[in-house]
Amino acid sequence: MGKTTIVILRVVIAVALLGSLAVQVLIVPLLWLDLANEELWGRIALVSIVVLGVGTLQVFGVCVWMLLTKVRRGSIFSESSFRYVNVIIGAILVATLLTWVLAALLAPGSMAPGIVALIGGAGVVLAGMALLVVVMKALLRQAIDREVEARALRAELDDEVI
Repeated sequence: MGKTTIVILRVVIAVALLGSLAVQVLIVPLLWLDLANEELWGRIALVSIVVLGVGTLQVFGVCVWMLLTKVRRGSIFSESSFRYVNVIIGAILVATLLTWVLAALLAPGSMAPGIVALIGGAGVVLAGMALLVVVMKALLRQAIDREVEARALRAELDDEVI
């Protein structure tokens, strides 16, 4: 991966993280006020889903940033990369569950069924993304295994050549 690509991706992540902080500081309190006429449990549930959902995006962004650091250093093919990949999978799964909970909370109300179905469908897409990252994790495992084999073969050749 080129340096330019890494820099551009980091700029995108930084902007997204700043935007997510703005959501937490500015939009969430306004959402709380906007839901003043709703029942307290509903307000708490919806605002909590928004805060936790934004939190999953922040965790995802930080983990991708850390993996980019490993790419830049040339150490992405190491066991320590799995920690970040596992956290990414977990964050996507939490976002999936939050999306489905949101759909379930909105279903009995006056929300249009199509909107509820779209939210539920977004949860399905998120679950698919988690599965995609699981596949990518398996590919990372294979790449690390090949790297270990290549090092062992190089070491054997170095020992054999006089």
